[in-house]
Amino acid sequence: MTPPTSQTCIEISQPGGPEVLQPTTRDVPQPAVHQVLIQIAAAGINRPDVFQRMGFYPAPPGVTDIPGLEVSGSVVTVGAGVEDWAVGDQVCALLAGGGYGEYALAEAALCLPIPEGVNLVDAAALPETCFTVWHNLFERAALKAGEWLLVHGGSSGIGTTAIQMASAMGVNVIVTAGSDEKCSACEALGAVKAVNYNNEDFVEVCKQLTHGGINVVLDMIGGDYMQRNFSACAPQARIVSIAFLRGSNTQLDLMPLMLKQLVLTGSTLRSQPLENKARIAAGVESTVWPLIAEGKFRPVIHSRFPLAEASKGHALMESNQHIGKILLVNK
Repeated sequence: MTPPTSQTCIEISQPGGPEVLQPTTRDVPQPAVHQVLIQIAAAGINRPDVFQRMGFYPAPPGVTDIPGLEVSGSVVTVGAGVEDWAVGDQVCALLAGGGYGEYALAEAALCLPIPEGVNLVDAAALPETCFTVWHNLFERAALKAGEWLLVHGGSSGIGTTAIQMASAMGVNVIVTAGSDEKCSACEALGAVKAVNYNNEDFVEVCKQLTHGGINVVLDMIGGDYMQRNFSACAPQARIVSIAFLRGSNTQLDLMPLMLKQLVLTGSTLRSQPLENKARIAAGVESTVWPLIAEGKFRPVIHSRFPLAEASKGHALMESNQHIGKILLVNK
């Protein structure tokens, strides 16, 4: 099928709340060398999309201003030099932007086959979270079987992915979440313990359960959690920051960092060089996709909205009432 010349997309009309997400018409892009054009079945909504909508996370130079960092769908056009994909192939892909539409460009190296046991729409929930968790926990933090992992925001898309991926690899997982319902959902996914941060102290729980402290922390909260992470950690633990929902500015006593020989690191995915993201993609396909095929891991989908209702999807994400991923689906 030859793709049309124009498409419906969701643009950010101006920085602001969910209501600034408005349908618009844009040209369908043409793939450059080593790129493919995907007819989108679904796109995942991620927290960076919310920050971009608010004006805090602009698209990198040369990247479309249409939000959307992950999609699933069918390849409809291949650019020069593409050898691994052909027209008609069903894929999910990590994007630099453009997922809130009917068609999007993807680097061929960042496309993955739909994992066995996952339908085409739900596969849109996988790339951003799987790439992020794999890179930060298993590449940067060198998380190993038998270690203790603490995940803040356990009921988020990242959190539900981290629980399942780490548990399937023999890691003991503790998470924090904001309600008993979310905590129950996290434990059902494999967490040893889910701490309701509204009525429990995660530092004390971690010390009691681990008999020595946490080995790796995956933190998307920041703010006052940073000092408490130090307290929860075992000697030579690794703390990886991937977001700062409570702010990136905080006052810290760094003495525990030195005395415990802790490693504090962080990363973003969108701005990494293509070769880095291609390496991450290969690791996800070789290590994580088999876990999905074996039934040890599945995308957790909270809601699916039509593309035109992107604003409702963003409002749900900002309400923090969801457990797992939120998708935008093309009819």
